[in-house]
Parts: sequence; C-alpha cells; structure tokens
Amino acid sequence: MNDTILVTGGTGRIGREVVPLLRAAGREVRVLSRHPQATDDPGVQQLEGDTVECRGLDAAFAGAGTVLHLAGGARGDDRAARNVAEAARRAGTGHLILISVVGAARMPIGYFRAKAEAERIIEESGVPWSILAVSQLHEFVLPLVRGLSRLPITPAPRGLRFEPVHRAEVAARLAELALSRPAGRVPDLAGPEVLDVAALVAAFAGRPRSTVRVPLAGAIGRAYREGDNLADASAVRGERTWSDFVRRP
Repeated sequence: MNDTILVTGGTGRIGREVVPLLRAAGREVRVLSRHPQATDDPGVQQLEGDTVECRGLDAAFAGAGTVLHLAGGARGDDRAARNVAEAARRAGTGHLILISVVGAARMPIGYFRAKAEAERIIEESGVPWSILAVSQLHEFVLPLVRGLSRLPITPAPRGLRFEPVHRAEVAARLAELALSRPAGRVPDLAGPEVLDVAALVAAFAGRPRSTVRVPLAGAIGRAYREGDNLADASAVRGERTWSDFVRRP
C-alpha cells in the first residue's frame, strides 16, 4: 500500500497539528483544502479542492493509501462524507478515517445529525475505516464563554455542559489512527472535565461570577439536560483542562 496520507481539511485547526505528526513519522502527506497554504516541506503537497462540492477529489485521492477526513463545517458534512467515500472507493483507498462528534446520533440538532449521517456513510462505504468521535475543542467553547464573561451577570442555561478537549490531544490520536490499521469505531475522546457554563466562565474570568439559571426548553434542552452530548464511561479522557487552556492556549 502507498505510504502517502491524504488529509482533507489539513489547513484547519486540527489538520495543522496532525500534518507535522505524520511527517515526523516519515510519511508523505497531501493536504486537500479550499485554501491551500504555501509550505517549505517537500514532503507535504498542498492541493486545492472542496469535499462538499466534490472538486479535486480524484486527483487528491489517487495513490493515497490512507485518507484522514477532517474537513468539516456548519453544514454539508453528510454530503462531504458521501463524496469522500465515493472517491475513496474509486481510488482503492486502504484506510479511511473520519473525525466525528460525541453524541452525534443522540442530539436533535442539525449539525449533529449530519455528523451521524456521515458516520453511517463511512461505515457502509465498503472502504476499510476508522471513526473517532471527539467532544468540543477548547476553541469551540471559547467564543461562547468570552461573550458571556462580558456580561455583569452570567446566564447559565440549566443542564448545558461541555467537556472541552485540547486540539493537540485530538491530533495525536488521529495521527495514531492514520499510522495504524483500520479499527472501526474507536473509543470517543473527550476532555478531562465536565463543566457547566458557570464553571467555564469562572475559570476564564479567574474568579467566580454572579450567575442566573435560565431554562433551556424543548427537545434540545432535554437532550442537554440528559447529557446526550457527553461521552460515556468507555471514552478516553484527555489531560489538558479548560483552566490550562485559558492560561496557555
């Protein structure tokens, strides 16, 4: 099998962490991105393409033994997964790896539902696969917390909790999978703590803040209160805490 690894979304937050790890392991890397970036590393090839619009995939996939599919966005992840799976079949890819989100099949939110459908597409693609579901990155939680910290009193939706995980820990696990044989669905990766909004804001501000509990209504509120967005006991937990992150991103 060809040792080249294709990373879709390789210029994104996680991709930028993964690519150097793959290079350090001696692998040639192709990066597929809508906005390729210049590189001085001859072992990294930057290619322009779009997984949602199915642009540039066949050229990128040709000869790549492993594909690490990291490209994603607010919409279209299911469509992108279908395009990626079809390109992988055409290219004879030996290992297709998908990053997903913890709770994808449980949360009644469009983003999560698209992720769940992406998982199903990869599982049924006929291409050997691995899927890693991760909790929200610290950087995902940060804008919410920063905005709330500016208010004199923090509104804290009842039941809304996160378990933020550091991008470097996610990247390390993804690189490990990319350098290994297909493993199917592997244990979820989540942060070391489950924190509500009040705790997140207090850590960011460096002191306790006045809070007011507000309801989170409907099916979405019920799902958050029941912890459907949280990892279970089988998950692997990272080590970098939210407090660590806000002190040193």
